[in-house]
Amino acid sequence: MIDHIGIYVRDFELSKAFYVATLKAIGYELLLEIPAAVTGRTDVAGFGENGKADFWIYRGEPNQPPVHVAFRVTTQHDVRAFHEAALAAGGRDNGPPGPRTHYSAGYYGGFILDPDGHNIEAAFHAP
Repeated sequence: MIDHIGIYVRDFELSKAFYVATLKAIGYELLLEIPAAVTGRTDVAGFGENGKADFWIYRGEPNQPPVHVAFRVTTQHDVRAFHEAALAAGGRDNGPPGPRTHYSAGYYGGFILDPDGHNIEAAFHAP
C-alpha cells in the first residue's frame, strides 16, 4: 500500500497554484507547506483529503523522465471535473476523459500534463 508520493517541480508557486485548482475538483486541498528552513533542503507542499497529505510537491529540478501519478476517484464525473479544472489551471491535455478498456473493462480516465510535463491522471474503476 502506498502512503504518499512526491514529485519535483521547477516553479514551486506556479505548480502549487496549478495543483490547488486542479485537485480541488476531486476533493483534495493544500494541507501543509513546509519551508526549506524547516526541511533543511527544499520547500514542500502536501495535498490530500481528510487531513492526510499523500501527494507532495518539492521545489527543485523536475523528475526526469517526468512521472505518472493517478488519483483514484469515485465517479466518471470526477474524472471530467478534474480534467476540466486542470485545463483551466494551465495543464495540457494528454488524453481526454473516456473509457480505457485496454487497461480493464470498467476503467475510465483522463490525463493532463502539469507545468513540468508530469502525466497526472484521474481514474475511475467501475465495479
